[in-house]
Amino acid sequence: MKKIIHVCLIVLLFSACASDPVQVKRPVFDLEEYVRVDGSTVTIPFSEALCAKLTDSSLEACRAKIVHTKTHQAYVNLINKNTDLIFVTAPSSEELELARQRNVEIMVVPFTAEAFVFLTDTDNPVEDLTLDQIQKIYTGELQRWSEVGGNDLPIHAYQRPVNSGSQTGFLELVMKGKTPMTPLTEMIPAGMDELVEVLATFKTEESAIGYSYYYYVTDMWKNDGVKLLKVDGVYPDKATISAKTYPLTTNYFMVFRNDEKEKGAVRKIVNWILSPNGQQLVEDSGYVKLQ
Repeated sequence: MKKIIHVCLIVLLFSACASDPVQVKRPVFDLEEYVRVDGSTVTIPFSEALCAKLTDSSLEACRAKIVHTKTHQAYVNLINKNTDLIFVTAPSSEELELARQRNVEIMVVPFTAEAFVFLTDTDNPVEDLTLDQIQKIYTGELQRWSEVGGNDLPIHAYQRPVNSGSQTGFLELVMKGKTPMTPLTEMIPAGMDELVEVLATFKTEESAIGYSYYYYVTDMWKNDGVKLLKVDGVYPDKATISAKTYPLTTNYFMVFRNDEKEKGAVRKIVNWILSPNGQQLVEDSGYVKLQ
């Protein structure tokens, strides 16, 4: 509990600093001296745009420099001091335990608003599920779409690999302590793009259901063969995510080690991202800025 409270205080501190645009000047770096950055696949567009903004370089030049190794490996790299700043989904219990074992304190600071979404094939007549129904689908209590207002077909519930950003979000935001059923191996796509594709082309069409983050599905890997589902009657879009009326809202986070110097490059970047100009870059990159 002590670490969680400390992280919250850090978030409030950065937010307070960022509220006055006069206090937060855009830091400028030489591209070759830019901090080491890593992160989730879903934050690559922002990471590249940030690099371009803070180094006065082209996106093409930054794409050659920015390498995201995906969520879990990014945390491992940060904890092992092989990178300086990561843009990721929330840490898993295993990643927090690794930090504890290595005696590394990490600061977890939100920089966008985001939502955890459920998707299915466009041929599926179901448009809306309650959170309780979703939990029961993934515990195996509900096994046919007819039980939730759909056709009399089996529900094929896809999951993601352990310690992937979306699986951590699924367990924390959705299951809330409930244990999901063990999926068949073919129902654990390795990549988020594979999940979206399999939902759009599954052989029994509307039988499949899966999950992802809003930005990934709507911007990075949009597919007309899948649709987002309402949860508790609320459809996920930028308005409902920003207002937090959609029930499964979350964030993407900037994570760094607490031993970073107070006036060092990493903390300067974090402060700028939370400033009005930094949040405008978040929005211009297609994400939902903090409110």
